[in-house]
Amino acid sequence: MITKEEALAVLNENILSFWQEKMVDETRGGFYGRIDGQGQLHVDADKAIILNTRILWTFSAAYRQTNDAAHLAIADRAYDYLTSYFFDTEQGGVYWSLDCEGQVTEDKKQVYAQAFAIYALSEYHQVSPQRDALKLAQGLFQLLEQHSYDASRNGYYEAFDREWGVIDDVRLSEKDMNATKTMNTHLHILEAYTNLYRVWKDDQLGQRLKNLIELMSSTFISASDHFNLFFDDDWTLLSDEISYGHDIEGSWLLAEAAEVLGDDVLTEQTNLLALKMADAAMEGLDSDGGLMNEASPHGLTDTDKHWWPQAEALVGLVNAWQVSGKDNYLEQANQIWTFTKANIIDPSGEWFWRVKRQGERVESEDKAGPWKCPYHNGRAMLELIHRLEK
Repeated sequence: MITKEEALAVLNENILSFWQEKMVDETRGGFYGRIDGQGQLHVDADKAIILNTRILWTFSAAYRQTNDAAHLAIADRAYDYLTSYFFDTEQGGVYWSLDCEGQVTEDKKQVYAQAFAIYALSEYHQVSPQRDALKLAQGLFQLLEQHSYDASRNGYYEAFDREWGVIDDVRLSEKDMNATKTMNTHLHILEAYTNLYRVWKDDQLGQRLKNLIELMSSTFISASDHFNLFFDDDWTLLSDEISYGHDIEGSWLLAEAAEVLGDDVLTEQTNLLALKMADAAMEGLDSDGGLMNEASPHGLTDTDKHWWPQAEALVGLVNAWQVSGKDNYLEQANQIWTFTKANIIDPSGEWFWRVKRQGERVESEDKAGPWKCPYHNGRAMLELIHRLEK
């Protein structure tokens, strides 16, 4: 049975301590860019915007729970580095990556990255309101509405060049489809706008957040209650791929967005949708309690069990249990927690990236890096602490 005490111990002793002890770059500032799957630190690795914003969000959110000054110090460090090096002071927005010295290596404006900056800055504002975090988040919101929002067809475009011009390759990563409107980016704009709305009850922001909730609850939901992942400009669906982790993550983020917006009708709708999406996501739950990665309508396509779908499933299933009162969701959450402790959590710190279906660990994947951050698992532990207190 998951307890809030256990979640707090994993948060402090397994997740946060790893980043505090191993990832602070005392020589060049900010944080190192990578620790590989063998535990080897790569001091010269690039510094990625996603890692830096996720560190900022995680340690800001953690400080609100722990009141540990060491956690606030990491958040301060992330904020200082983000604002000193990642912000484009001429064209606006944040760069995608820097080298280890802080020089820009990729200057494209990925909308997903702008969203994570908004998410992190909104969280940091809650622990350091005297800094400029809220003003910076508001500026990024205005930039996204100016450049990324499609006023005629709805939705948000995926990526731009440094000057906010059109680019051919808008992919978030090499494994993504080159599609101009994607579920993943929309989900994280929704998440960012939700957090910004907590601290800034702006009318336009509220309207845009409501629009995102409605869009993600309709166009992005398939007939089988999974997320549709990739579209073109005109909302032609380009893929029938299923991502179980995104399904369960989206289930609770949509419900949270409606609740923060204070819209009772949308809250009721998204709570019902959260249960349908949780049920759909659990089609990927294996007999050992691990959530598999991907499928298509024809069957499983990736049976590996990655760290982040386990983390998001813990939150999404506890949320479904809270919404419905049905114990089967809590039982599934406990199965995933048991699996995660046995297979994903590394006793020497942090979580392994993924294991094969039979449990074999994949050590070619990073322990920390551009896509391996303290956000999914750190947030899951914080959410469990808050939700299990209720």
